Amino acid sequence: MIMLKKNFRKSMWSGLLAQSITTLNELEKTLHVNEPGLKEVVSRYPMRINPYYLGLIKNKGDAIYKQCVPNIKEIMDETGFEDPLNEEELSPVQGLTHRYPDRVLFLVSSKCAMYCRFCNRKRKVGHSKMVSSKSIQEGIKYIRAHREIRDVLLSGGDPLLLSNHEIDQILRELREISHIQIIRIGSRVPCTLPQRITPQLVKILAQYHPLYINTHFNHPDEITPQSTLACAMLANAGIPLGCQTVLLKGINDDPKIIKSLMQKLLTIRVRPYYLFQADLARGTSHFWTPLRQGIKIMERLQGHTSGICVPHFAIDLPGGGGKVPLLPAYVTGIKNNHLLLRNYKGIIYKYPL
Repeated sequence: MIMLKKNFRKSMWSGLLAQSITTLNELEKTLHVNEPGLKEVVSRYPMRINPYYLGLIKNKGDAIYKQCVPNIKEIMDETGFEDPLNEEELSPVQGLTHRYPDRVLFLVSSKCAMYCRFCNRKRKVGHSKMVSSKSIQEGIKYIRAHREIRDVLLSGGDPLLLSNHEIDQILRELREISHIQIIRIGSRVPCTLPQRITPQLVKILAQYHPLYINTHFNHPDEITPQSTLACAMLANAGIPLGCQTVLLKGINDDPKIIKSLMQKLLTIRVRPYYLFQADLARGTSHFWTPLRQGIKIMERLQGHTSGICVPHFAIDLPGGGGKVPLLPAYVTGIKNNHLLLRNYKGIIYKYPL
């Protein structure tokens, strides 16, 4: 495991963030990584590894390492799409995607506590032009003018990397819009920089119920005493927590790993929500898994652990088609006015139509 200086553990979240690895020189000194071509990778797709997440690496090439350390494969294979979910075409104003009738995706931050190498927005995350105060105000103006919008998902980047004041201001403006019923926040901070979840932040968030947070854990090793505390603080404030895990080759594409992760999530009061097939973003093809592997994993969950542990396995369709859930084939046919159903043990049962 990477050893951290004592002040890393005691620093405020902003101090930890300031000590992040963002250059190849820092990467070489800390992890002894010096591979040809990484300069081009980092210039195209920014790197940030904060000391907390760095400290979760046990061995070079492990599940944590692969999520945060740049790889030359990111620029070797141009397969995939710059904008796999067609967000730009579905954005009536900069930073706001209106794909579904009653809800919008609203980008309010361009920064993350750790830049995931598999990110579906890696074309823009980490670049300052992604979000501005003007784009945020234009987004709020659009939401205010469209009464069909009842649900707003704040995303980025990571919304919880904004200052407390900025978060409070955005939430207040949204809550003042009469037709907004639900506010959701997509944040990986509880996993990648749990120190950001402070009593002051939680107090602000708790003023704007109903408020939901969907976080993002991909591996059991990401569930630590620090992330457990962060989730407990949010849950104790009445904020429901869900997890949107991404299926990633060489990281968690194994039924035992996913089962362990889902079970551990429940112990920290985070409900498994989605298990996503990785989006077809350019520069991420080395993380893609066959669809059949996701189906296999779902078969190993259903019936083998409690139902609350079982997420929806879904594809977010390329081109902005939306999310489609995928299920193993439990219906095997129809015979004599009965449905033939396969249970988790593979036994076929008849059920009248």
